Amino acid sequence: MSNFLDQFIEDIKTNVPGFIAVSVTEVATGVSYVSHSNKADFDPDIASAFNLEVVKAKLKAISALGLSSSIQDIMITLTDQIHIIDVSEKVDYFIYLAVDSSSANLGMTRALLKKYKKDIVQKL
Repeated sequence: MSNFLDQFIEDIKTNVPGFIAVSVTEVATGVSYVSHSNKADFDPDIASAFNLEVVKAKLKAISALGLSSSIQDIMITLTDQIHIIDVSEKVDYFIYLAVDSSSANLGMTRALLKKYKKDIVQKL
């Protein structure tokens, strides 16, 4: 399993401008399948643990509102970073990606994430 996840990390690191950190995390357990950060003081596993709570809260809100919609992604814009939580269709895992907002292009970042996510969807 780790071969395609390692390739996913390499693709993201190499091709996403402003890359800071990425992880793939299981929703049911909070276990991170893989993670990487370009910054020593930025732990994507800790970030993913907190972002799991964001995903769970949004799922509860959707349920409480009786919506038939599902989460595609959640974006959090900080003053100097953009954080994207891309939830799988079956809500069994999510990809967490952090990029530097001064060098990232949001449209390109989301398109690349969607492109690289296809391999994970087929293998997880």
